[in-house]
Amino acid sequence: MKKVALLVVALFAMSLNTKAINDKPITVNEMPQAAQTFIQTHFANHSVAMAKVESEILNKSYDVIFTNGDKIEFDKKGNWTNIDCEHTQVPLNVIPAEIRNFLTTNYSGVKLLQIEKNDRKGYDVDLSNGIELEFDKRFRVVDMD
Repeated sequence: MKKVALLVVALFAMSLNTKAINDKPITVNEMPQAAQTFIQTHFANHSVAMAKVESEILNKSYDVIFTNGDKIEFDKKGNWTNIDCEHTQVPLNVIPAEIRNFLTTNYSGVKLLQIEKNDRKGYDVDLSNGIELEFDKRFRVVDMD
């Protein structure tokens, strides 16, 4: 009997796991207002190829992919969490001033291709010269690859 109960619990957990992530195509107008404003302000010249909402059991996020391949990820409130501009560069005015100043001083002429924001950890940035930098919450470089 214990084996049957364990099997039922395991199958139930597996079914929850497969349904835990639910990607659904949406329009940009269905995204939080903060995300819409961010796109209109910083990516007005980009055409949206696809937008989607990713619903998990306890979280929701939004992704936008532009026709040129650039991507933005937003949290449930519409705040950006990742900007990936491998085909262009991350707009300067979305980069925190401290990181922008560090890059101007130490990597002049190098493009910032990707920036990821983690509220607990800080920022990760990828540069066009192949260097990856990690900044803590106080904008100090804590790692370099």
